[in-house]
Amino acid sequence: MNASHTINLVGGRGYTGSELLALIAAHPYMKLGIASSRSHAGRRISSTCDGWPDDGRVFTQLEPAGIPAHPADAWVLALPNGLARKWVGPIRAEFPDSVILDLSADYRFDPHWTYGLPERFRDQILHAQLIANPGCYATGSQLGLLPVMDSLISTPVIFGVSGYSGAGKTPSPRNDPDVLRDNLIPYALSGHMHEKEISHQLQTEVRFMPHVAAFFRGISLTIAFELDHMTSVGDLEMLFQQTYAAEARVKVYCDIPQLSEVRDTPDVHIGGFTIDERNPVQGSLVVVLDNLLKGAASQALQNLNLALGLGEHLGVSS
Repeated sequence: MNASHTINLVGGRGYTGSELLALIAAHPYMKLGIASSRSHAGRRISSTCDGWPDDGRVFTQLEPAGIPAHPADAWVLALPNGLARKWVGPIRAEFPDSVILDLSADYRFDPHWTYGLPERFRDQILHAQLIANPGCYATGSQLGLLPVMDSLISTPVIFGVSGYSGAGKTPSPRNDPDVLRDNLIPYALSGHMHEKEISHQLQTEVRFMPHVAAFFRGISLTIAFELDHMTSVGDLEMLFQQTYAAEARVKVYCDIPQLSEVRDTPDVHIGGFTIDERNPVQGSLVVVLDNLLKGAASQALQNLNLALGLGEHLGVSS
């Protein structure tokens, strides 16, 4: 097995970039080529990434014209939405055999890119060259709905609450601890990017209502749905247990899962199955995950492992 798969990271200053750097640092068969950041160029990686060893490595400043000087087995684009395209063309032209994984929303609707939800598209991700990493809310929402998709008869409703790391590092009211203190902020209550992403991937409309709270990391999703048949809590739990029995990163429980159980882990927990006694075709459940890991960086590592022919969960968790 090749012990030196080189990974280049474009846009390393954000929370997801830092999480991914920590995972690469601990990975037995990956090494960092470069980590670029215009705002952090020249700064030690360890100064912003707690999981990176204090080895003197620094962030570099890289423009697309400089791509030829940095060969790699895979490139990860951790850039704001709308900026990936100017990198993809030059990388493909110079290194046509390299994997490109985009963490933004830019290619999640592009049929030429593989959508990186391993629990659904593992076979397609294996040895893929162009991978669109799913959004954090979209990851949890899809995993919460996939087992009941064929039985839905109305639009599912998803109530989501995220920690403020989901708003990134650029200052805004949605990541300002003073604004968030003792507060819960609803936003983008119609047409959110992840609402479009979930609907596109599941080929059914969903209603999604995101909120941000005062905690730093993690997502809790409460999903309500209506089925074409009556069911019970036990049958619903059994369906999810059977669906995800072989999935290392998805845990199914009877009780309502708590954010504290998944924070700083690469796992999704699904539980709290409830059926309305007045109308037993209506149900709800809860999904929790860490938005920076399974919602971003550790899922990206799962995808990189698959694309590079490595074990999917290598380096994903200790």
